[in-house]
Amino acid sequence: MIRAILAVMTSTHSLVPASFVGENVLDELRAAIGADAVVVDVDILESYRHDAAALCDSTTPAVAVLPRTESDVQAVMTIASRHRVPVVPQGALTGLAGAANSSPGCIVLSTRRMNVIVELDVANRVAVVQPGVTNKQLKDAAAEQSLTYLPDPSSWEASTIGGNIATNAGGLCCVKYGVTARFVRGLRVVLADGRATFVGRRTVKGVAGLALADLFVGSEGTLGIITEATVGLDFPKATPSTMAAVFPSTSSAAVAVANTRAAGITPSLFELLDRTTIRAIDDYAKMDFGPEAGAVLIAQSDSGPSAPSELEAIAAICSAAGALEVVVAENDAESDQLVQARRLAYPALERLGSPLVDDVSVPLSHLAEMIDEVSRVAERIGIVIGVVGHAGDGNIHPTVIVDRADPASLSKAQRAFDDIAEFALGLGGTITGEHGVGLLKRDLLEKELDPVAASLQRGIKELLDPDYLLNPGKVLSSRGDW
Repeated sequence: MIRAILAVMTSTHSLVPASFVGENVLDELRAAIGADAVVVDVDILESYRHDAAALCDSTTPAVAVLPRTESDVQAVMTIASRHRVPVVPQGALTGLAGAANSSPGCIVLSTRRMNVIVELDVANRVAVVQPGVTNKQLKDAAAEQSLTYLPDPSSWEASTIGGNIATNAGGLCCVKYGVTARFVRGLRVVLADGRATFVGRRTVKGVAGLALADLFVGSEGTLGIITEATVGLDFPKATPSTMAAVFPSTSSAAVAVANTRAAGITPSLFELLDRTTIRAIDDYAKMDFGPEAGAVLIAQSDSGPSAPSELEAIAAICSAAGALEVVVAENDAESDQLVQARRLAYPALERLGSPLVDDVSVPLSHLAEMIDEVSRVAERIGIVIGVVGHAGDGNIHPTVIVDRADPASLSKAQRAFDDIAEFALGLGGTITGEHGVGLLKRDLLEKELDPVAASLQRGIKELLDPDYLLNPGKVLSSRGDW
């Protein structure tokens, strides 16, 4: 996989000739959306080169455009389609799979200026927003009306609603409330040829026709460009109560997770840290989990009056699974401190070297096997891997520590990523639970899909974007690569 990542991306699809954005195209773009919305300065263009994924290839775009309206997006796509120039949509560039990385000779279409909350309908609990609205911006606006927007990716303060939808982003609350798709009602989308359409609905229920909006959620900008989203809002949940359990091993912690879910208990947060991560956090923040700690589970309940009994039940399950210690927070300050341990995982691991964050999901009944295999991979290859993750829904993030200047270290990382993904697939899991495919896992997706499913996905792509102009080279290999 990383072998493919490091290779220079020289082609995207056999139907698309090598593209060059000439002055005629630039002139058309300026005339259509205004000169101030067309960026050609090379130094500034570098800031549009790639997202937050490690080791994914990228190039400086030929031009970046910053539309403000759907009509602007339509104009850009009409020009791009006429001249057969590829277009790479971008949001806040917080993604971790290279899905927003610039392609050779492309137009980057940034939605940063499309940041208006069009409507906040309190009675029907929906919001209509442009794609550049940040997750935080929407949460804050909803809070002013005593509502909330529940999806909470780790990058929620900076990431955009359009990007969250395009990658079907997850987050810490997914175990109870699900990923972004669960909250998307309808979308306005501009297609590769410049046509605009509304797919989905505004109502809570709706089964008329095919669920076309679902096609665009998680499509990573390969099928169309989201210009407006209608999303569901909720009433705020009760302030969560928190507990933490220390285990001698990750496998015993994973057993506790599976048994908790099997008992019909759904915490609002259920996070896991392995021994490597715990040691890194202890060194970084002096949290003193102790030398016996092989794993830590952090659980929250936002069930209001029933939260104490829910946490008591989880604590009993943890003790039965072999927990060395179980601590229930007595106040908000203690609760915040326990959750802070989870949030410190990445900066703590970063002190060990350059962290490459993987993302796999497996059925809960196989969670212990998956985590044990990560340890075996680390030992077999001779590399440091820390495991953090959303244990409550089987989604873990093995974080490989590398020296980016050392080819041998990168080679070990490649083997580790591939071995972990292969094992997850063998357990009936998936190569990504929330970060997406992008460039990072495109080759692995070919292994997860059977040939018929892969053909169906390519067929949908070619129906909506026959010239592979939208985000070329991402998610699925093109016909010419097969």
